[in-house]
Amino acid sequence: MTKQWIGIDVSKKRLDIYIRPTGEAFSCDNTPAEIAQLVERLKTKNPTLVVLEATGKLHIEAATAIANAGIAIAVINPRQIRDFARAAGKLAKTDAIDAQILAHFAEVMQPSVRPLPSEQTQKLNDLVTRGSNAIL
Repeated sequence: MTKQWIGIDVSKKRLDIYIRPTGEAFSCDNTPAEIAQLVERLKTKNPTLVVLEATGKLHIEAATAIANAGIAIAVINPRQIRDFARAAGKLAKTDAIDAQILAHFAEVMQPSVRPLPSEQTQKLNDLVTRGSNAIL
């Protein structure tokens, strides 16, 4: 079976998805119902790895749903993706292009799959972040 590498660009309202090497691209709303449909669609692809950027809290619901479905996922620091895109000469920036770059990054760099923080850890991180912002 051909390995498939999937990049997902996350924004507040939408998820843009790109699959390498097939070149399939599509998008869905960043809502629980559409994320559930996305997970079912991804299961049929049997991806080698899904990569998305850490985007504040915007990525958490999609990343958690994908991981809970048993799909290998890596949440990457946005700086790594920007550096990779720059090194690859990809200077244009749209959500669809970002999804392509994320899929390319997944294939070339094959980042480690790490467990996502538990819900309790995420809540603690939120409290710490809010607390440090309150001090400022």
